[in-house]
Amino acid sequence: MQRYFTTEMPAGRFLLNTLIFSTLSLLPLLLLYVSLRPGFAAHLLQGGPALGRFLRQVLTNGLPVVFGVNYLSFFLLALVSNREKAPDNPLRLIVIDLLARLAIFILLHAGIYVLSAGWFGSFGGDQMTALRVVGPTLARSAFFENISGVYLYATLISALPLYVILIEQAVALRPDSRLARTIRPLPGRTGAVIAAFGAFCLFLIALTGTALAIASLLSG
Repeated sequence: MQRYFTTEMPAGRFLLNTLIFSTLSLLPLLLLYVSLRPGFAAHLLQGGPALGRFLRQVLTNGLPVVFGVNYLSFFLLALVSNREKAPDNPLRLIVIDLLARLAIFILLHAGIYVLSAGWFGSFGGDQMTALRVVGPTLARSAFFENISGVYLYATLISALPLYVILIEQAVALRPDSRLARTIRPLPGRTGAVIAAFGAFCLFLIALTGTALAIASLLSG
């Protein structure tokens, strides 16, 4: 993964690689989402307005959100991969990434929903309704109950490589830490991968909690 995202490559190539990986991460999850909903695939295969709305939603909402979140993490991945020495506190970079992807995921959804209400007449053309929908929608996305869950898990492609590298760097810097003692007995990179999944789960929990708080705030 690191060879596709380096600080030496041209900006255009970096953007293109981010777009390619974001698209590739979306496709299997979209297929899974459609297959889990009885009759949905047949409905889409009929074409017409339903297919058009679905594709528009993916292209105007899903791809920009996934691209935005992935770009951030791939940029950090390029930075930490190309450094001659590990950062002083690798775990702090994980926290920064978690907070940034949380903000980007929510803000891009909110902005796109508002624009969709104005441009396409979504949410009855009401921008306030669009904002009120953001919280409840994202609160259920971690459970894969709506298409935003597809976008959410598509960002895993950028989180895992970054977190694995940072966790390994943290263990190398502090071999006597609790984290090091926990993952070192596991073979190969298994421990770092499990810890990286754990970090992503923290993101899911934070997103769900923040979305519920937003829903509560806007419903009042």
